[in-house]
Amino acid sequence: MLKNYLKMAYRNLMRHKGFSLINISGLALGMTCSILILLWVKDELSFDRFHTHVDQLYRVLNVQHYPGADDLTTDSGPGQLGPAMQRELPEVQQAVRISWEQENLFSHGEKAIKGNGVYADSTFFQVFSFPLLQGDAAQVLQQPKTVVISDSLALKLFGTREAVGKLVKLNNTESYTVSGVMQSVPKNSSLQFEYVIPFADYAAMHDWIKEWGNYSLRTYVQLQPGVDVAAFNEKIKPFLTKGDKGSRDTDLFVQPMKDIRLYSDFRKGKTESGLIMYVRLFSVVAVFLLLIACINFMNLATARSAKRAKEVGVRKAIGASKSSLVGQFMIESVLIAFLALFIAVNLTGMLLPAFNELTGKAVAFDLSDPTLLLLLLGVALFTGIVSGSYPAFFLSSFDPAVVLKGTVKLNDRVALFRKGLVVFQFMLSALLIVSTLVVYLQLHYIRTKDIGLQRENMVLIPVEGQMQDRYEVIKQELLRVNGITAVSASDQFALRMGANTSDVEWKGKEPGAAVLIDYMHMDYDLLETMGIRLKDGRTFSKDFGADTANYIINEEAARLMQLQEPVGQWLKLWGAEGRIIGLIENFQSRRMQVGAAPLIIKLDPANISFLYARVAPGQTTTALAAMESILQKHNPGFPFEYHFLDDMFERIYRSEAVISKLNNYFAGIAIFISCLGLFGLALFTAEQRKKEIGVRKVLGASVSGIVFMLSKDFLKLVLIANVVALPLSWYMMNRWLNDYANRTELSWWIFGVAFAATILIAMLTLSFHAIKTAMADPVDSLRTE
Repeated sequence: MLKNYLKMAYRNLMRHKGFSLINISGLALGMTCSILILLWVKDELSFDRFHTHVDQLYRVLNVQHYPGADDLTTDSGPGQLGPAMQRELPEVQQAVRISWEQENLFSHGEKAIKGNGVYADSTFFQVFSFPLLQGDAAQVLQQPKTVVISDSLALKLFGTREAVGKLVKLNNTESYTVSGVMQSVPKNSSLQFEYVIPFADYAAMHDWIKEWGNYSLRTYVQLQPGVDVAAFNEKIKPFLTKGDKGSRDTDLFVQPMKDIRLYSDFRKGKTESGLIMYVRLFSVVAVFLLLIACINFMNLATARSAKRAKEVGVRKAIGASKSSLVGQFMIESVLIAFLALFIAVNLTGMLLPAFNELTGKAVAFDLSDPTLLLLLLGVALFTGIVSGSYPAFFLSSFDPAVVLKGTVKLNDRVALFRKGLVVFQFMLSALLIVSTLVVYLQLHYIRTKDIGLQRENMVLIPVEGQMQDRYEVIKQELLRVNGITAVSASDQFALRMGANTSDVEWKGKEPGAAVLIDYMHMDYDLLETMGIRLKDGRTFSKDFGADTANYIINEEAARLMQLQEPVGQWLKLWGAEGRIIGLIENFQSRRMQVGAAPLIIKLDPANISFLYARVAPGQTTTALAAMESILQKHNPGFPFEYHFLDDMFERIYRSEAVISKLNNYFAGIAIFISCLGLFGLALFTAEQRKKEIGVRKVLGASVSGIVFMLSKDFLKLVLIANVVALPLSWYMMNRWLNDYANRTELSWWIFGVAFAATILIAMLTLSFHAIKTAMADPVDSLRTE
């Protein structure tokens, strides 16, 4: 019987090639998008899951309570935190301190390669499951002046992975011995690095590690098996307030490592959202795309019900049971679904490189993966069964005595169900149009917002090698270059501050209160070079010899300190007392999701990490060539590396740009598939009312009148869809925008555009069948009467 069903399904497909093509194309398109989304979701959910002890691994975070301001949650903590937790908390099996990523130059012989890596405690490779190809995990970070490098870095430097025992020079100064070679870190790791150097070397360079008030390191812990994490978080909440730690207004808690990638936004010390929001959103979109494609199948199948009705009547008249008819139609729909899956798999393979380039991923489409294969087969079966169920039961329920007379009429309940499907489709279309507009507008807002500094025509150069010692000479030579209008430097990247401290005192501060405040060291002229606006007072100047003891703060710091007129007030940072000489306007030193951060700026030209050079418009090429010549002269052995500040700004918000593009593509595809559904319903209605239209034309009805008659009922459905979708979309997008401290507004015209777009799309879709039916010769439709 199965063979007979397949044979009949094949004949029906070949008999109605155009109809089959529309059905299969719609399903294949929906499946392709769903497969791409599922691959993206699968990759996001896989982050950090490769660690052997992932269920015991946590990162340590702290919540800073600002008086009169929002709390700040950060993973930057004191240097003594890790050892103290391991020493004082029996629940902690291991603790690991990790520095923030640093780019260093590795050289061997004539080869010099830059690598991005970290300093970490000796237990790093025991706690985390980053495979070592050479070396013992318990020993590779025990000795100072040693380094573990990735196999890719080893190949670049030595031409082989066999690198243990070989010497490399770090930044053309000190020699390090390769103690281990690790497998390159997978892309689905939240920690990304190409080398690891023992933490003891880092501690030897930075005395502040001993200070509890300096928050500049990351701490990870491996808890004992079976630890109740909720109870542990309650226990460690006041950990930083005990003894000499002195952070009375700071709470401590841990976050599972497997949640780091997806849950990165916090409110009041609790996880609010992050990438998980997009994972859920696109998972829903994947299901919706499949459902829309299934609805189209239902619409198109029942639209041809009149042509299949006689077949059903004949088969029933000669003894076919309803179950056998249902089986036939279900087999037919499953066959179409698997044909669509075959096309979708090939389309996915072709589109995957472009998809990976767009998303910045390296997602693989491995059909030998049994999990993926089962998932694909499940998608095909789900699509086939869902899309075929309604037509199967609908067509198999026809009364042979009625259909063999040539009349097929739908009851009101069936018609209502079909119209509900169209409402659902266009409700989704309206939602996607609104979300596309809002995401685009928010991204445009981010790109064009005044962030408090001038990022255009600004070149950023990392300070490395001898640049620190020869900085003043380099600065003066750069200033003599035509096209370079200003030069300065700081120890922080202005758009992403990474250093903060609670060791700050000011007049009126509550005794014992610990408030985390960002700090930055700068050279003279930084405010002028960056275009940061001075609101009151003055900037640092060589005309004032004692300026190294003074401070500049921003508006948020003044508000936090409750200083109405901060200029002239005393301020103490790390025990060094000085005066506030300037007040600057806030500039965006963190992501747009959070508001302005309080900031203290100290003059310290000897402590810099980034050189900034402002270039005159139209003279970039000449200026860059001069920069390269000057830096190669004063910093030999280091390749000339530079970045444009506006490019780095775009890179910070790349994930938002990717989400916006994906949203645009998926919205367009969903709308297109929805139009196929409306196309099918229009075909069905025109077929049902063919004789009525013939009669109306004979009685003198105009083409425009018939077109209006055929279209008005569908437009009512689209109107109902908008009535439901637009308030819902306002609620959803308003919640999404609430994740941004800096956000665009939900203007009325966004919803007006969505409403007009859905109406226009519906009219264009309907017009083909409406006009074709209205212009048909009534003789053709009435010849059987």
